[in-house]
Amino acid sequence: MLTRRSIVVFASLVVLSAIGLTVHQTQKITPDFLGKLVPSKASNKGQGSQEVKDIGQDGQANKGNPGQPCGRDIEWLAGVAIKYPILYAQREIIVRPTRGAERTSLTKVDDTLFPQAERLLVDKKSHLELRDCQQQPLILGVPSTPITPVNASRMHFGIATTLERLEDSTPMNERWLAHTGAKLFVIAIKPEKGKAPTSKQLAAREKELRKRGMDVTLLPPLKKGELYTETYFSLAKVMYTHRTEEASWFVLMDDDTFFPSMRTLLKMLEKYDSDKEYWIGAVSEMWWSVARYGMMAFGGAGIFLSRALAARIDEVYNICITEMHPAAGGDERVMRCVYGHTETKLTNEPALHQMDVFGDLSGVYESGRLPLSLHHWKGGDYPLDKMSLASNLCGDCFLQRWQFGDDTVLTNGYSIAVYPEGELANGLDFTRAEETWDSHTVEDSVNPGTWHSLSPSRPRLVLDKQKIQYRLLESATVDGGIRQSYIHRGKREGDTDTLLVLYWRREDQGAASVKGTQPK
Repeated sequence: MLTRRSIVVFASLVVLSAIGLTVHQTQKITPDFLGKLVPSKASNKGQGSQEVKDIGQDGQANKGNPGQPCGRDIEWLAGVAIKYPILYAQREIIVRPTRGAERTSLTKVDDTLFPQAERLLVDKKSHLELRDCQQQPLILGVPSTPITPVNASRMHFGIATTLERLEDSTPMNERWLAHTGAKLFVIAIKPEKGKAPTSKQLAAREKELRKRGMDVTLLPPLKKGELYTETYFSLAKVMYTHRTEEASWFVLMDDDTFFPSMRTLLKMLEKYDSDKEYWIGAVSEMWWSVARYGMMAFGGAGIFLSRALAARIDEVYNICITEMHPAAGGDERVMRCVYGHTETKLTNEPALHQMDVFGDLSGVYESGRLPLSLHHWKGGDYPLDKMSLASNLCGDCFLQRWQFGDDTVLTNGYSIAVYPEGELANGLDFTRAEETWDSHTVEDSVNPGTWHSLSPSRPRLVLDKQKIQYRLLESATVDGGIRQSYIHRGKREGDTDTLLVLYWRREDQGAASVKGTQPK
């Protein structure tokens, strides 16, 4: 049986038989979240439409203009991997930079995300007119964080990879590196099949990357025929040798490491004096990896060497090479050199993520915690450049969570989750990450797997019963704003897919002040 919570999640639901659209018939409906359309009773307010509202800076709802049609070009759907017919809903969001606002674990909003529901039968045109479309967009207050590039010229980053893999990583790297002044050194290794790149090829690729605003230097390995793990460790020497006068931090990373916010990364490093020996990183999220390799900075999360420690490694580099176990991995070689020749111990920053967890990673991404780094995006369906695109408008709002009403949570850039059985109203603890990932226990250990990294946590919910999840499908820059599309695919034969679309734009008429109590 459908509840009122199930109904208010959709704004204008559209059945599309082709790309775009002239309305032939309208029928108000209530969808169940497996995609089946169920006609509602017009006399039942809980099963019909709801008054359109938008949220002011005090978190209270203001009346909009229901009943007024609005239009939207939807030819972009032609390039999206969806099947027809679909259910379609949209809403516009304005982010308002607000003095005194903070990024909280979960911000509660006194409104539904999609307050209107209707069914439209359409045919072949590329413009959609939605009836009863809200004219007043939803307004969300966000911290008044600047969105202009930061000066990160004291940062040097290093990667060892092939030119082909570097090309795959370029859109991701451009998101966090371009126009920051940070330098990226790439040691271009020989691919498994093929020849090592020539100096001409390196120069050409370097030129292309610099045209995109990235200060990249491509170099060959220090020694021909060396192991990848040796090349990885040599990044410390290469970066220090080519350092600029203002370089303070040297970061070894993988070619699938992603930093969501350079600004937040620099803020984290402000706690540390680069003229002292610091080795900053994060252990693996999985306890079995820590039990095997020990307390070391895992490379995918980023290995941060202060200027003083980089200088010390440079001094003992040749000794470390001769002492190194041939089977040691790249990040393990850094650990062996640091522990073997300094008194420095690992400074663990848990917001750096190696992402060694397997299975469904929704619990990590939906936790409300702002990561400093993410890894392994090449191994799964996690297009981080698209996922983080809305941060162009709202700063550190990537993966920020907003709760709408008593059943819906938006995790910006990852998902819209609906809890149709009342979990939110019944006090589901959102300070705890949902354990959606696969667990790997260590024999004779009291740590069940991720206590040291992802706690506190709570048991996973049953998908499509206790939690209906719409995952990000597509994100793009549109008319100075951002469009995000979230999809729930029907699981049974005959089920209809549902596409929820958010249009984001930024209000830039000066930062407002918070009125009343900031939602938590």
